Amino acid sequence: MTLNSPTQSKPRSWTQAFRYLIPFLDGDVAHWSMEARLLRWLTFLWLFLGLMVLFSASFPVADAEYGDGLYYFKRQLVWIALGMVGFSVVVRSPIRRLLNLARWLMPFFVLLIVITLIPGIGTTVNGATRWLTVFFIPLQPSELIKPVLILQSASIFGRWPKLPWILRGIWLSIFAIMLGAILLQPNLSTAALCGMSLWLMALAAGLPWLALWGTAGSGLVLGLFSIGIQDYQRRRVISFLNPWADPMQDGYQLIQSLLAVGSGGLWGSGYGLSQQKLFYLPIQYTDFIFAVFAEEFGLVGGILLLLLLGCYATLAVWVALKSRYAVHQLIAMGAMIFLVGQALVNIAVATGMLPTTGLPLPFFSYGGSSVIASLAIAGLLIRVARESTVAEVVSLQGRRAKPQATPPNPTPPENP
Repeated sequence: MTLNSPTQSKPRSWTQAFRYLIPFLDGDVAHWSMEARLLRWLTFLWLFLGLMVLFSASFPVADAEYGDGLYYFKRQLVWIALGMVGFSVVVRSPIRRLLNLARWLMPFFVLLIVITLIPGIGTTVNGATRWLTVFFIPLQPSELIKPVLILQSASIFGRWPKLPWILRGIWLSIFAIMLGAILLQPNLSTAALCGMSLWLMALAAGLPWLALWGTAGSGLVLGLFSIGIQDYQRRRVISFLNPWADPMQDGYQLIQSLLAVGSGGLWGSGYGLSQQKLFYLPIQYTDFIFAVFAEEFGLVGGILLLLLLGCYATLAVWVALKSRYAVHQLIAMGAMIFLVGQALVNIAVATGMLPTTGLPLPFFSYGGSSVIASLAIAGLLIRVARESTVAEVVSLQGRRAKPQATPPNPTPPENP
């Protein structure tokens, strides 16, 4: 009999399967590794804190627009419930199976991103066509592809020396098509995040430096070209350098965000007492939700949030170091980049350290595609932590045998 094995998670009944979907009723978690349990609780803490802030940030605008202050909050709860189903499936699915699934999902999501560019099919919001409406439900393929991108890029870069050149070229072309399609939506921030994540994962995998720097240079030139031809992107960069040059137009959003952050002081104005969310700060429940958080919880709250992100990143790196296989290590690193890295970029934008982007703050910002993708990515990280656990074998007579270092999947996946 094997203890602490991730393979012992198959439900014996519909009741047990249902309990798996309720975080606080899942007794199987006690057999997980310490890292997996800590990451799970940190994920739920992050998610709960985000719900609190979203409730406060979205209430005034929801009440004014829909006559229901809970409009955005209730819908976020529905998206979280759906995301928790995906989270539970991911943490109980072997990495090998998820990698095989990602091979087919990656081209599918790239196709969906390309479809958003077809006039009359993609849904345009604020000048960007990033959404597809399916049964009256808006979905953002560029967000949903993130966990799939982590899996497939880890599979390719983790076994790069063993792959034939033709296979490398095919998948690099698919990645390039994805980035180009996201850039054409236009969505420079998401394209830059996905591109940098791919580059960092390739760097961690030990790909040749010449190829890495050549790719980085090409990406930089492409980004500068996009800024040059997209007027709104160029105005964002200019307003970031000096927002007070145009305080009522291009610089207005950043100035209001800085006022919110500065008004929080040391301890903050108190939960629910933000003034900037009262129709001064635009999109305060999505891209600039951190400004509301900083105003209500102050410098101390901001430091505590950064400590939470630091703990999450540290655990992710530790899980990567413990993993035996390069593919698993890259999955853990990719999950950390997309969760913690994106959060840091969002905070940097709200505090005026980076130009304004459309990147949401994971688990904080309102949005179904974002929260579903974030929960799936967290599930990937936790799954890697579970499969990195050293199994302890116990004989049928109840005597403890020598610990075995073989994880549930003794061989890495072979097919990219």
